[in-house]
Amino acid sequence: MDDEKPILEQTTDAMSNAAEATKGAVKAVVRKAKKAVRKVAKKVTPKKAKKAKKAKKAKKASKKSSAKKSTKKTGKKTAKKKKARKSRR
Repeated sequence: MDDEKPILEQTTDAMSNAAEATKGAVKAVVRKAKKAVRKVAKKVTPKKAKKAKKAKKAKKASKKSSAKKSTKKTGKKTAKKKKARKSRR
């Protein structure tokens, strides 16, 4: 330590230097952690996206088939009603 500076000033300088050092270390750790999280996220998200796409395709297919079935059913029902009306006459 310097003999020219008062003790109070020396201790404040030492504490500020220590604070700066820990601040830098914390920033480095945070950067590494964020990088690791991004890597994990990249590995995980495509799988979820694929599953979601498959689910959407399945939903669309079921909607289409149900729509086709409903139109067929309504057509059959109307045909039956027409036959019933004719038979009544």
